[in-house]
Amino acid sequence: MRRLPSGIFITGNSVLHRLDATVKIILFFILAAAAVLADSAAGYCLAVFFTSAAVLLSKTGLKAAAGNVMGMAWFFITVFLMNFLFFGSENTWFSFWIFHPSCVGMLQGIKAVSRIILFLILSNILNSTTPPMQVTGAIENLLFPLSFIKMPVGQIALILSAAIQFIPILSEEAQMIKKVQTARGAGFDSRSLFGRAKAVLALLVPLFISSFRHADELSLSMEARGCRAGSNKRNRTKVHIGRIEILLLAFCSMILAVQIFIF
Repeated sequence: MRRLPSGIFITGNSVLHRLDATVKIILFFILAAAAVLADSAAGYCLAVFFTSAAVLLSKTGLKAAAGNVMGMAWFFITVFLMNFLFFGSENTWFSFWIFHPSCVGMLQGIKAVSRIILFLILSNILNSTTPPMQVTGAIENLLFPLSFIKMPVGQIALILSAAIQFIPILSEEAQMIKKVQTARGAGFDSRSLFGRAKAVLALLVPLFISSFRHADELSLSMEARGCRAGSNKRNRTKVHIGRIEILLLAFCSMILAVQIFIF
């Protein structure tokens, strides 16, 4: 059976599924900020704790929450090496040309990779527990103040929501294209820099064509359903803030405050 890509909405009845979408996005930004601001061992332990709690509350499983993390191994290695080799020039182990590896750089690389992983898991949880239409409505609610300066809030929300929903789809297609090109002889594991560049080009060209095809199909589908640019129609959803929403907002705000002022 084909595995669903990470970030796709999964039907469920968990606590996070029942939360108001607008509140859920606010909680995501609060927890993402807490993860990014982590700068000590205790801070990262706290970040891992609330991320694990979010995975358990979503009831979507660890594979759905972190499914695309392993597929980005080369990206994480690149981020780590960029920090390890270039971050800081004091107390280096040795210096060679523009490379200055150090213990500080190694720790900075680990921190950067950890923050990205936690951010990806939280974003996957948000998308897995929130239907696309609710995401669009929530973004429009959050951007509503911009409508007073004549900003097309509804169109911006729709564009952002569509972009978010396309990320896991394009990620899955990239993996499929990579497998097809590997079967055709593309050297993704080649030791030659030219061979790898050629293989990456064989991946990027079909991926760009596929993304443009998806965009064209989406625009045709939206036009067929009566969506027109410049429409002034308002479909803002009502924000429901109950006891659970208030408790989670208070708890997550406390976590952010602890990360800022204590850890």
